Amino acid sequence: MSSSEEIPPYLREQLARYEQLQQNLQAIMMQKQQVDLESTEVERALEQLKKASDTDAVYKSAGNLLVRAKKDDLIKELDERKELSSTRSAVLAKQEQRVRESAKELEGKIQEGLKGRNLGAANLPSNS
Repeated sequence: MSSSEEIPPYLREQLARYEQLQQNLQAIMMQKQQVDLESTEVERALEQLKKASDTDAVYKSAGNLLVRAKKDDLIKELDERKELSSTRSAVLAKQEQRVRESAKELEGKIQEGLKGRNLGAANLPSNS
């Protein structure tokens, strides 16, 4: 490739930024998946706990131990965890949306820059 066909520094910076956005997007999606999984576990635990009678012994995990607890206290604790998970999931969804929009906008700029230099955008990874 001759020096006139090399990718200019501003395009290299945009490509590096695009790659960073893709990595951020993957990290956010992984975090959201973990939060959603936790929320599902809490939901299942709540369902089972609500099925238990008031006279049944219930326990909660405390590290490597199971500790006897009051059913009402556990329901309250799990409801709070469920609400927290829901909030975290919503925040991560907004972050994901912002990063996707930024990546899409940057992808357009990069493709325009590459077209302007007749380099094509065939090697540009998709953000979908």
